[in-house]
Amino acid sequence: MTLKMDRRSFLATLAAAGLSSVAVAQPATKDALPNGQMKIVVPYSPGGGTDILARAIAQQLGENLHRTVIVENRGGANGVVGTAYVAKAAPDALTMLLVPAGYAANPAMYKSLPYDQSKDLMPLSLLASGPLVLVVHPSLHVKTVQELITLAKSEPGKINIGNAGIGSLPHLSAELFNVAAGVKLVPVPYKGAGPALVDVLAGRVPVYFMNILQSLPVIKEGRLIALGVTTPERSPIAPDIPPIAATVPGFDMTNWYGMLLPAGTPPDSVHALNTALTAALTQPAIKKKMYDEGMIVVASTPEQFATFLTRETAKFNEIIEHAGIKGSQ
Repeated sequence: MTLKMDRRSFLATLAAAGLSSVAVAQPATKDALPNGQMKIVVPYSPGGGTDILARAIAQQLGENLHRTVIVENRGGANGVVGTAYVAKAAPDALTMLLVPAGYAANPAMYKSLPYDQSKDLMPLSLLASGPLVLVVHPSLHVKTVQELITLAKSEPGKINIGNAGIGSLPHLSAELFNVAAGVKLVPVPYKGAGPALVDVLAGRVPVYFMNILQSLPVIKEGRLIALGVTTPERSPIAPDIPPIAATVPGFDMTNWYGMLLPAGTPPDSVHALNTALTAALTQPAIKKKMYDEGMIVVASTPEQFATFLTRETAKFNEIIEHAGIKGSQ
């Protein structure tokens, strides 16, 4: 069932879900951390952005704490399997969970999760954030966000927009754009970003929200045209691309990564781990790794990440209910 709200009310709700400013945690000793094997659980298969970040952090965190930190991949059900594992793990600060932005959409996408995200897991830190890029095929003959909106309003329900799957960030970005811009682009789901990109480059589906680094080469070649980034501000990775929010006020679909712990982890351990994690994130090697993935490092306190995560979850819930998106469970 979709939400019954007007466009202005919907946008006002989403405006409150913007990325909050973050601060660096204050120093703490690592003595509050227990002995034992530390691991970062990635709820996806190896090789993706989540896995790449986890391995970079594990290495630096291990060096900082003078112990081995391993990465354990537990993929399945769009991250649900690995998340459930950490939710049921001992709250001893030895088991961490690294998640992408889609984590905040799961409570609305899946009505029968084997855990309660608000009760069984606790935020540790926001790690990194970055934009997607709204791109169009040259055959659409638009070069700005406003031109796309004008065309879409003149042809409601006739322009397709691809996505990497139902509930993916490109899908949710498209649904938010429809509401925020007052248009009706038709979502076309694919089984992953690869198949979607093939049809976008061929012009069969002319509009797409794309990973920023993947987009830059094809934009430079003229195969696709960049209209705007999904973050409220320009990205230092592609400063020439304006934010969609410059044309559609309040639009924000920031891609991000965050770290969580099993609920009930002792406060001293949380603080010590957050401090060690912040120190790891400030290392040049980590910053470069994230930049190479199209992301900027963000180190936050657990409290700041908790506030941010609550707002992101509410935002995704609004989008999913308004669009009538149904998950697989």
